[in-house]
This record gives sequence, C-alpha cells and structure tokens, in this order.
Amino acid sequence: MTTTAPRVPSRAILIAAWAFPVMVLTGWAFLAGIPVLVVLINALRQHTVRLWAAALTTAYAVPVALWQLGPSDAPSLTKYMTPLMTYLLAAAGITVALATTVVRRRK
Repeated sequence: MTTTAPRVPSRAILIAAWAFPVMVLTGWAFLAGIPVLVVLINALRQHTVRLWAAALTTAYAVPVALWQLGPSDAPSLTKYMTPLMTYLLAAAGITVALATTVVRRRK
C-alpha cells in the first residue's frame, strides 16, 4: 500500500506568510527573509502554492539586492525602502497568505 503526499499546503507556509507582512510593516524587513525562506522551502514540495512562493521570494529579493548592491548609505533595509515598497511587500505577503488559506479550505 502506498500513500501519497497531501496536496494541502502546510501550516508552516500559512504562518510564515502571515508573519512576513507583520515583520515588514513593523520595521523588521531584513529579518522578514526568514519567513520568506520558510514559505519557499515548504512550497517546493507542494505544487499548489509554488508559484505564489516564487512571486513572494522575487518581490523580497529585489529590494534586498538593490539595497546591498546599490550605492545606498541606508543602515537597514527598512530605512532603505520607500513607503510604497513597504506596502507592496506587505501586500505580496498577504496575497500569499490568502492564496494559501483558499487552497487549504478547498482541500
């Protein structure tokens, strides 16, 4: 008898996806990379949210790369990002969290 892996996204993805916008909006933007990694690593095994995780990772990686590689003298990622970028990143995290919630409820 063989068992298949569940197609329901794990609870870790859901918790990390909700933690990401909270961390970004409260001034912990650089440490918000930890929930992004949790979402990405867990989503690699579950194809239902893989695209959403890739979009969140890309949305987070762009400002981090610009901050690190650019001629910025900002001491932190939070101070480097404009309010618009902060809100867009938070919206991306909320979108992934809502998409994960919808997928979990359908299964």
